Amino acid sequence: MKNKKNILILSPFFYPEPISTGKFNANFAEGLVAKGHKVTVLCFHPFYPDWKAKKSNAQLKGVKIVRGGKHLVYTNKIIFRRIILEFSFAFFVLRNLREHQKGKDLVIPVFPPSFAFYLILPFLNKKTRKVGMVHDLQEVYSEDKSGFLNKLLRLLIHKVEKKCYLNCNKLLFLSNEMKNEAKKLYNLADEKLEVQYPFITIKDKITNDLESLFDTKKINVVYSGALGEKQNPMQLLNFFSEASKKIENTVFHFFSEGETIKKLKELNKNNRILFHNLVDKENLEELYSKSSVQIIPQKENTSKGSLPSKLPNLLASGCKVLVITDANSEIDFFFTNNNLESVATNWNNDALVGKLKFLIQKKIDVEHQKSVAKKNFIMNEMILKIFR
Repeated sequence: MKNKKNILILSPFFYPEPISTGKFNANFAEGLVAKGHKVTVLCFHPFYPDWKAKKSNAQLKGVKIVRGGKHLVYTNKIIFRRIILEFSFAFFVLRNLREHQKGKDLVIPVFPPSFAFYLILPFLNKKTRKVGMVHDLQEVYSEDKSGFLNKLLRLLIHKVEKKCYLNCNKLLFLSNEMKNEAKKLYNLADEKLEVQYPFITIKDKITNDLESLFDTKKINVVYSGALGEKQNPMQLLNFFSEASKKIENTVFHFFSEGETIKKLKELNKNNRILFHNLVDKENLEELYSKSSVQIIPQKENTSKGSLPSKLPNLLASGCKVLVITDANSEIDFFFTNNNLESVATNWNNDALVGKLKFLIQKKIDVEHQKSVAKKNFIMNEMILKIFR
């Protein structure tokens, strides 16, 4: 076990949580175990997509999972349930820290949430290395919100995230755009900042469970995954509605769950827009193979806040992808520099319909797309950067 480490991961989202961060954390932990490292995870019982705790005893081979939060009750109001999540997870970690930081060489807090790491800083072993994994910059998503309470929350987010980041020995961001924004916001030293894109997790094993959901004679345009503010859900529904009128033989699908998707279903009067539950992890490759085009949307002016973790799998699957992102964003440059299709850089419906129509008709170089994905989205690179 020479050079093998004893690692503690901190995140409320972990297996079998279906949210993308939960899947990412689980795959990352399995990758560490495969390299011979010992991994303990402090997390919550799964609660997505309906924000109701579901007791789980599910295990991953080689990973010690310590769960809490099974009795938590969340509100329907987004701002308050996020506060409940931040504070409850923080106190859960604090209660379990003394026992589970013993003998650890490395602590990996996954941000967000951030308050747990902020709270435990005085109690962490000073000799233990701390490497933060940054999935989202919460301050970016709070910038356009008005009102006293939102302004107060933004100040608190800034204070908490800054202290957390400054107290990590290293920070790993999922894009250069995120790294540069965090460096500017929090005056971070460049030498402690690393960037590694999220990694491919699909296994090229295609099931046959979703056949009833797709008409193979139609052009199936799909959004799949968590749907919240940063995906610009109302504009996405408007785009699907407009495109259904202007592009013949199309059907538009949402594969998602939660409060936002319930609201979209209530508003939708278009029989060419269909709603489905999230698919199981084992069916992702089939979903991608049955999608004529997959949509990855980002709200305006938020590309510097995160990089969609589904992008590697979609590109690796060979599926056509339309990304809606900011002009001159990292994804915009990535697609241009690697000769990939296709990116839209505003939410104008006419422009989006034009991009979608072009992509449907375009014959893409699938092997080139898969090659680009395999070259850039590598778990082993992320693990190497954690330790160097």
